[in-house]
Amino acid sequence: MSRSSDADPLRPSDHIESHSPEGSGNGPILGVRGWARFMWRQLTSMRTAIVLLLLLAVAAIPGSLVPQNSSDPNGVIQVRADNPELVWLYDALSLHDVYSSPWFSAIYLLLFTSLVGCVIPRLVHHWRAMRALPPRTPARLSRLVGFQTVAGDASDLDAANGVLRRLGYRTTRYGDSISAERGYLRETGNLLFHISMLALLLVIGLGSGFGYNGQRLVVEGRGFANTLSSYDSFSAGQWFDDATVAPFAVQLDDLDVVYETENPQAAGTPIDFTASVTVTEDGQQRPAQIKVNQPLRVAGSDLYLISNGYAPRISVRDAAGQVVYDEYTPFLAQDDLYTSLGVIKLPDGLDEQVGLRGFFYPTAAALETGALASAYPDLANPVLSLQAFTGDLGLDAGIPRSVYALETDEMTQIAGGDSGAESLTMFVGDSIEIPGGLGTITFEDVRRYGVIEVHLDYTQTPVLWITIVLFLSLLASLLIPRRRMWVKAVAGGRLELAGLARGEDPALERAVDDLATRVAEARGGAGSGADGAATSDAAAAAGAAAGTASDADDAPAEHRPAMGANERESTIDR
Repeated sequence: MSRSSDADPLRPSDHIESHSPEGSGNGPILGVRGWARFMWRQLTSMRTAIVLLLLLAVAAIPGSLVPQNSSDPNGVIQVRADNPELVWLYDALSLHDVYSSPWFSAIYLLLFTSLVGCVIPRLVHHWRAMRALPPRTPARLSRLVGFQTVAGDASDLDAANGVLRRLGYRTTRYGDSISAERGYLRETGNLLFHISMLALLLVIGLGSGFGYNGQRLVVEGRGFANTLSSYDSFSAGQWFDDATVAPFAVQLDDLDVVYETENPQAAGTPIDFTASVTVTEDGQQRPAQIKVNQPLRVAGSDLYLISNGYAPRISVRDAAGQVVYDEYTPFLAQDDLYTSLGVIKLPDGLDEQVGLRGFFYPTAAALETGALASAYPDLANPVLSLQAFTGDLGLDAGIPRSVYALETDEMTQIAGGDSGAESLTMFVGDSIEIPGGLGTITFEDVRRYGVIEVHLDYTQTPVLWITIVLFLSLLASLLIPRRRMWVKAVAGGRLELAGLARGEDPALERAVDDLATRVAEARGGAGSGADGAATSDAAAAAGAAAGTASDADDAPAEHRPAMGANERESTIDR
C-alpha cells in the first residue's frame, strides 16, 4: 500500500506519488512518440537484422521447391494439374511468384530498413572514434596482459613513438608516456560489410525491375527473334521498357546429348548437353554454342539452355487426303528415360473437332503387362501412341487453355482407353486411320527441341564487385586485431610496455614482445637488461580486467573512443 511522503520519513520531501492506480505496478506511459521510438530501436537492432536475414533465407525456400511462373511456367501448369486441391493454397500464398509476393517483399523491405538503421548510427560513431585521440595511459601498466619493462628513460620515448608509428599505430604523448592504438580497419571492414549487404539488396531489388526473362521452345532447324511476341512465356520487371529488347535472332541448328554408355549401372545417364546455334546480330551471322552451365552472351543478354525433349512430326489428313495439320509437336518428358506426353488439338479441317493425347517413347519396350515404356533416353526405337477424342475442345469459351493439356470432360473417346478401340500406335513413317472415317495420322519424323531462356540482368557486374568488396571487408573484420599499446618512462631508468586487446587477440603478448625488442633496438640496446627483462606476471595478467577499470577512469571522456556496436567494450573504456 502506498503512503504519502508526509507519513513516511524515509521519503524525500519532493517525492511525487505515481498517478497509476494504487498497487497496479504499471510503469510510465510511453505515448505514441515513445512507442514509435521503442519500435524503431527494436527494428534497427542487430539482433532483428539477423533474424530478418534468416527469415528471408527461409522465405526463399518455397521459390526453389515450387515451380515459378518466371522461370518454369510449364512446371507451374503441371503442378497445378497434379494437385488441384492445393491450387487455392498456391494462389493464396503466391507460391508460384514467391519473389514478387507481398510477404516476401515485406521481409525484404524490413531487412533493408533494419540494416540502414543499424549502419548509419555506427558510421557516425566510428567516424568520431577515428578522430579521437588514443586514451590516456593507465596509472599501473603492470595490471595489463603482456606487461614488460626494458631499459630506457623519457628521452627514448621519441624512438618508441617512431617504432609504434612504423607498426601502424596512431600515437599521442601524455607526459612521460606514449599511448598508441591501431585496428580501426577492423570496424571499418565490419561497417563496409554491412554497407555491401545493403548495396547488394538495393542493386538486386532495383536491378530486377529493369530486366526480363523470356523462354522459347525451339525445335532443331528452327529459330526465333528476340521480340516479345516470339516468346512462349515472358516476365519483366515493373520498370521494364520495350526499347531495351535488343534486336537479334537465334536458330537451333543441332542439340547434341551425350549419354553414359560404359558404366552399366549408370547407362543412359546424360553427361553433356550442347546446343549448336546460329546467332544473327546487326546483320551478321555467327555460330555459337550453349551448354547447361555455359550460357551464351548476345547483345547484353544471357541465353541459357534450361531443358530439352523430343518433338515428333505428326501430319493429319482429312478423309479427302488434304493436310490439316503438319507440325513438330513438343512432347514433355515425364521421367529420366524421356517417356514424353503430348497433346494435339484439331479444331478445324475435319468433320468434327478432334483432340489427340498420347505418349512418345524414344526407345520403346513392352512390359510384362503389354504396356509400352521407354527403356533408354536416346532414339533407338521411337514409337508414338495416341488416344483420340471427339467433341468440343473448349477453345471458343474464352478461357485460356494450356497447349499441353486436353480437357476431355465434354469429349468422347474414340481410340484407346475405355473406347473399345486400340490406341493409335505408330513407328516412324507409319500412317493410321482415325476411327469414324475422319482421316489419317502419319508419324513423319522426330527431332529434339531445346528450351532457351533469354535473361537480361543489369545487376550482374555490380553484384560481382559488391560481392568482392563484401568478402574482403569480412576478412578485414575477422582478421585485423584491435589493440592498444602504451610505453611509459618510470623511475629507475626503465620503460614499461603493455597492451590491451579490444576484442579477441591471442597474439597480444607476442605483439608486446615484438614491440619491446624493436624499442630496445631503436635505442641502440642489445635487448632487455636484468632489470628490464621481459616479465610475464600471470597474477598481473589475471587482474588486468579488474584493475584497468580504475586506472582508465582518469582518462577524459573525449580521449576514450567508443567501440563499434558489434565489439565488446574493454574494461579500460568504461
